[in-house]
Amino acid sequence: MADVFKNFIGGEWIESATGATFERRNPATGELVGRFTESDGRDVDAAVAAAKKAYASWRLYPAPKRGEILFKAARILEDRKEHFAREMTEEMGKVLDETRGDIQEAIDMTYYMAGEGRRMFGQTTPSEMRNKFQMSIRKPHGVVGLITPWNFPMAIPSWKMMPAIVAGNTVVLKPATFTPKLSIRLVEVLEEAGIPPGVVNIVLGSGAKVGEPLLNHPDVPVISFTGSTETGKAVAIASAKHNKRLTLEMGGKNAVIVMDDANLDLAVEGILWGAFGTTGQRCTATSRVVVHKQVQAELAERLADRAGKLRIGNGLDRDVRVGPLVSDGQLQSVHSYVGVGVADGADLIAGGKIVTDGELVNGHFHEPTIFNNVAPEMRIAREEIFGPVVSLLPVHSLDQAIEVVNGVQYGLSAAIFTQDVNNAFRAMQDIDTGILYVNAGTTGAEIHLPFGGVKATGNGHREAGTAAIDFYTEWQSIYVDYSGKLQRAQIDPV
Repeated sequence: MADVFKNFIGGEWIESATGATFERRNPATGELVGRFTESDGRDVDAAVAAAKKAYASWRLYPAPKRGEILFKAARILEDRKEHFAREMTEEMGKVLDETRGDIQEAIDMTYYMAGEGRRMFGQTTPSEMRNKFQMSIRKPHGVVGLITPWNFPMAIPSWKMMPAIVAGNTVVLKPATFTPKLSIRLVEVLEEAGIPPGVVNIVLGSGAKVGEPLLNHPDVPVISFTGSTETGKAVAIASAKHNKRLTLEMGGKNAVIVMDDANLDLAVEGILWGAFGTTGQRCTATSRVVVHKQVQAELAERLADRAGKLRIGNGLDRDVRVGPLVSDGQLQSVHSYVGVGVADGADLIAGGKIVTDGELVNGHFHEPTIFNNVAPEMRIAREEIFGPVVSLLPVHSLDQAIEVVNGVQYGLSAAIFTQDVNNAFRAMQDIDTGILYVNAGTTGAEIHLPFGGVKATGNGHREAGTAAIDFYTEWQSIYVDYSGKLQRAQIDPV
């Protein structure tokens, strides 16, 4: 029997209170990846208690020294990048180039936040009174609950965990049940780097049995969630009842505009990568192509031809470009949208089928799929599919293109391909998304800029960059009066 991966609570790897386990299988082959302890609220209580105890000393641990632990962790991640990438491909399915990128993103974030340990800047300002000094400083919140998705099983936990702990918080991480192994690897690295017991804890299990108790725990004042919009709204309601500080990263329906003056060679490359990289399982994946009518026919022909040549298979194969979907449920959900698109009258010009040929029979594979002549009101143009399905929506002008891009509930990422600088700046001004690319696809965010979206995509906070430090700290304003007398601001004369 395979070893069971355990919870990490208070500096120890321990089995859950339930004694039960769940298993994860490779979505490409069906082979067993691992067995994992299945937790419940008792384990959450233990993890939160450990984190709360550790916070008393961790908040006083000098921030530069907290950063030094992260530097050590980043170097360990670098040394094990290839091994972790292969494990991630086996667990989640995406191809090796992309899992290497996932690990690299965790490396980059860890190095970046390590540096923030020496840049936890506040402000000093002149007082309006004589003999008075004033400044602002950052303070941590306490115990932070982190709920992460399966599509970036090391990168996204690093986005949340590294800024939280370098700022002086302690954390309890609940990873997705589809991809717990790589989150465990990240915690193992932090343990090896010397993180004190209780500062980082991980509890494995379902949203109902682990996520909800963590979300509702009275000793967890901060929650960071990445997942579906539907679940995110429920998280927001629960958090509001307890007045918790909350960041939400939710759905997207990201669009690429292709103008009539675009470099079509570049546009094709950007769309294929954005739509079919990670098998479309990114919150920033290209789901809509808003294309000028003058170049629609040529772009559609090129995309259909190239999509049909993308090799589908096990992500460990260096020639494969499209791996499996993460589960059979996700596969069936994606494929159902193909039927919706056909029924609504869109033109299916590439793909559209579940793949069960030969060695792929035990995996969750779907052909890269393209619809042409899609109307903005169709479901495939409005709802998040989260798979390798992209729609082409024809327009006659930039004004119409911007209207179509903005005409959905989401606002995460968008892109425009054009050679006209005026078009580019119009897009920057008028497109309502948190991220915008010019002459690139909708994916590829870097960790030193804020990441997040507007409307139904998020709740106003941002991850990555210094914006993450803003979320995981609280400002305290401090006034020091050394005049020896009571001075009343806005009342007493100078």
